[in-house]
Amino acid sequence: MQLVAQENKKDSITQLDEIVLIEDVIAKKATGITASSAIGPTTFEKFNPIDIASAMNQVAGVYILSGALNTNRITIRGVGARTPFGTDKLRLYFNGIPVTNGTGSSTIEAFDFENLGAIEVIKGPKATSFGANLGGTILLDTKNPQGDETKLANNFTIGSYGMLKENLSFQHSNQNLDLTFSYNHFETNGYRQNNSFDRDGLLLNTNLKMNSKSSLGLLINYIDYTAQIPSSLNQTDFDEDPTRAAGNWLAAQGFEANKYTLAGISYSYEFGQNLKNTTSIFYSYLDHYEPRPFNILDEFTNGFGLRSQFEGNLGNAQYTFGGELYKDEYHWGTFQNLFRDNNGNGSLQGERLSRNREFRRQLNLFGTLTYTLSPMLSAQIGLNLNNTNYNFQDLFNQGAENTSAERDFNTILLPSLGLQYLFANGKLYANISRGFSNPSLEETLTPDGVINPDIAQETGTNYELGAYVALLKKKFSINITAFRMNINNLLVAQRTGEDQFIGRNAGETRHQGIEMDIKYAHRLSPKMVLSPYLSYTLSDHSFVDFVDGENDFSGNPLTGVPKNRISSGVDLLHTNGLQLNLTHQFVDKIPLTDANTLDSDSFNIFNAKLAYQAALSPHFSLGLNVGANNLFDANYAQSVLINAVGFGGALPRYFYPGNDRNFYGGVRVGYLF
Repeated sequence: MQLVAQENKKDSITQLDEIVLIEDVIAKKATGITASSAIGPTTFEKFNPIDIASAMNQVAGVYILSGALNTNRITIRGVGARTPFGTDKLRLYFNGIPVTNGTGSSTIEAFDFENLGAIEVIKGPKATSFGANLGGTILLDTKNPQGDETKLANNFTIGSYGMLKENLSFQHSNQNLDLTFSYNHFETNGYRQNNSFDRDGLLLNTNLKMNSKSSLGLLINYIDYTAQIPSSLNQTDFDEDPTRAAGNWLAAQGFEANKYTLAGISYSYEFGQNLKNTTSIFYSYLDHYEPRPFNILDEFTNGFGLRSQFEGNLGNAQYTFGGELYKDEYHWGTFQNLFRDNNGNGSLQGERLSRNREFRRQLNLFGTLTYTLSPMLSAQIGLNLNNTNYNFQDLFNQGAENTSAERDFNTILLPSLGLQYLFANGKLYANISRGFSNPSLEETLTPDGVINPDIAQETGTNYELGAYVALLKKKFSINITAFRMNINNLLVAQRTGEDQFIGRNAGETRHQGIEMDIKYAHRLSPKMVLSPYLSYTLSDHSFVDFVDGENDFSGNPLTGVPKNRISSGVDLLHTNGLQLNLTHQFVDKIPLTDANTLDSDSFNIFNAKLAYQAALSPHFSLGLNVGANNLFDANYAQSVLINAVGFGGALPRYFYPGNDRNFYGGVRVGYLF
């Protein structure tokens, strides 16, 4: 939401003579009539500037399970909930550049929350132009400078657990050039043992208008962080002292160190009023080092690709078509971890255990056509074609023990169809779309490390009906969607060791539910507005056909997904720059085993933030904020690990504790040149 008012040109901060509450003005990238959800600065500013998970959890149907700042698992409509660690089965884009790697893994923690201007979520496999993954697509976009201004801003935040966060940004915009450069630093000791985090990052984003028809953009994003890993806890430790780290991770002083670079160049050209092309080339590099109790992982990845999209109009039709090619080369090896022989000094690298290399390629071709049948009715058809190839090279074992292999999945064609009907106070829409998910290369391996040719891609067809209605002069709005998707060839990651998972196709799941967003703006006085809102997600997901050995789990609720989830809150805004945000999240119990013999506890979390913003002069502006998270000091699991297994007689570790009651405060200083 934002405040819209008459502007006093003499001040660097808008003077608010009249207050109206509206949504963030976000230009969505989802083509045609695809329904998507977008959040922007209004939502971001309600939370701690390191808490991207809470902001995204405001979106119905989306749930981030955050085991730590560097351990996030994004699920959309239950897809991805069975992934042991990290995020897969969706595609992630940053300023239009795909940042999902060759096996479908995405890391949202590679981007500084304070640099983002918008997050758009396309739920389900109907994105077409951005892939047709079963989970959907998430589009991250950086903040754009305002027209014809140059400004320097510094956000400085401190908080509990020794937290310090700084974001220094410079933005310039004129008729021909938009430029943003920012530096960010973040450090914290963390709530738990072995939980410190230290990150530095740089962002450069430019767009140069070369002439009336063409523009050239450059994007560079770099981060360097080291994060200790406390890992998950068993039920006893979680109940008695959630600040503990897992014993083996604490003894090894486990951590991960990452250096990540993303660079891209894009060129846009308008051939005429009815045809435009945008082409991007991009490169990414990730250097990752992670000592774990069971071994030390040392890896690096070089990725590169090309994306080109045409869009235009033809009579009553709007169309897009293009292609996207992504390749990466992944090198990784493991070593012994001799931490037990290191006199309590943590991890110590020993002899090499493995050395491997993968070449991974994914090609997407896409096209959509949206046709206006009448002023009220439009239809869209889309096609996405995907081809994926893995080439695995074992550079360590020789002869018969060598496990090198190649896997080329069949080319898959994924259609979609959408209808939209507009009426005076809103719209109705319907979508049918087909999607897929690839197994990672590791999931295609047998316990002996040989590729299993019987592993197939997950596929599913999604059906969706939705409505949006705005009433009372748009002060009240409701957006409700019902969906159903059956996924075949369900991929199950079976744990065979502390660092070994194998995959297999184990049946079928049904994902169905309801997503609802309700918002209302009430004027308390000429200068004050109260805005309550509620986002509700019903996830009635289940195994349709799932037999694991002698166990038949058919009919059980899907593991790792809460059935009910609510994100709600109240915003109070005053024209003098004062703002109060109260937010609440309810998460239902989560089944932790496929047999549904154990659930996590449901929980409620309440947060609050008070902020003030003012213009000190025509050039200087000042913002102050204080906030509190987990106001009632609940002990809750912020993330869970499903089907956990205890090794060596230890209890299985299911729970990643959330932080206890904690506080933060910040100062923002801006200078307008």
